[in-house]
Amino acid sequence: LNKLTPENIDSISDQIITYANKSEHEKDGRTLIQVIRLVFEKATDEAAWSEMYARLCRKMMEQISPKVQDDGIKTADGRPITGGHLFRKYLLNRCQEDFERGWASKESTAAAAASKAGEDQAAAKAAAGTADETALYSDEYYAAQKAKRQGLGLIKFIGELFKLQMLTERIMHECVKKLLGNVENPEEEEIESLCKLLTTVGQILDTPKARAHM
Repeated sequence: LNKLTPENIDSISDQIITYANKSEHEKDGRTLIQVIRLVFEKATDEAAWSEMYARLCRKMMEQISPKVQDDGIKTADGRPITGGHLFRKYLLNRCQEDFERGWASKESTAAAAASKAGEDQAAAKAAAGTADETALYSDEYYAAQKAKRQGLGLIKFIGELFKLQMLTERIMHECVKKLLGNVENPEEEEIESLCKLLTTVGQILDTPKARAHM
């Protein structure tokens, strides 16, 4: 994944698909889940390349082996979901989870962890006679910045997946609606995410048919 560029996406993606296809020999799709997790983390952390990661996902969906299945995920009539359908389901579930969680909650969790680490560090230094104030803030600050970067990265990635017809228009409208949920006193996170989403897919959503929603 670190070697992936728009120029070599074909050859590298073939290798990634070969690796994901190891799930053919599993009943729970764990290798595929792991591959999706890594792609997802890269895509949300490197928003500038989200279009490339969306292309990678589209190709994986089309070319993943139909023998890959997860016995725990079945269709309404009890048949296992396999191959590209399973890939898409895993990916959409991950997008939905992160979108619904939002970056603010991620930020507070990360900041709390950083703060705890900072306090432990400060306590250790105080015991040694050298308390250090700055360490406490910088860790929290970086944790918050990372959460925000990944939050906006996720929104852009979702938009790029929609452009490649991996997400439906209805899902996009649901996202817009959720981000506009708090009209009286919106969070900064919601407004910034909405701007990112509309600059990514607004033009495609702006159709006469969708005017009523918008």
